[in-house]
Amino acid sequence: MNKAQKVGISFGLTSATITTLGLIIGLETSTGSRMAVIAGILTISIADALSDSFGVHLAKESEGNFTHKELRQATVLTFLCKFIFGLTFLIPVITIPMPWAIYVSIVWGGLVLVILNYYIARSNNRRPLPIILEHGLIAVLVILLSWGVGLSIAYLFN
Repeated sequence: MNKAQKVGISFGLTSATITTLGLIIGLETSTGSRMAVIAGILTISIADALSDSFGVHLAKESEGNFTHKELRQATVLTFLCKFIFGLTFLIPVITIPMPWAIYVSIVWGGLVLVILNYYIARSNNRRPLPIILEHGLIAVLVILLSWGVGLSIAYLFN
C-alpha cells in the first residue's frame, strides 16, 4: 500500500468513525429521534466525505510531495472510506432499538479504530498499544463532549 492509499484509508476511516459517533450521540441525546439520527448520518456521510476528501486533496497538494496519481488516490479513498464506512452506522440505528443502537455503534467504531491503529503501528514498526490508547482517548473525548452538548441542548430547549 503506498502513502496516498494509507492517507486516504486511515483518514477516511478515522474521520468517519469519530465524526459519525459524535453526531449520533449528540443528536440522539438532544432529540431522542431515530429519524434525526438517520438524517444526520446520511447528511454527514455525503457532505463531510466530500469536504474532507477535498481538504485532503488540497493539503497533500500543498505539500508538493504527491504525484497527480497519488493525489487522486488519496482523495478518492478518503471519500469512499468516509462515505461508505459512515453509512455502516445506519445498520444498528435502523435495526436495533435506541439506546442499544448507540452502544453497538460505539463498539463497532471502537473495533475499527483499534484494528486500524494496530495496522498503522505495525506498518511503522511501532508498538500498537500506545497508539491505540492515544487515539482511543481522543475518540472517547469526542463521545463525551458530544454527549454533553446533546444533554445541554436537550436541557435548554425542552
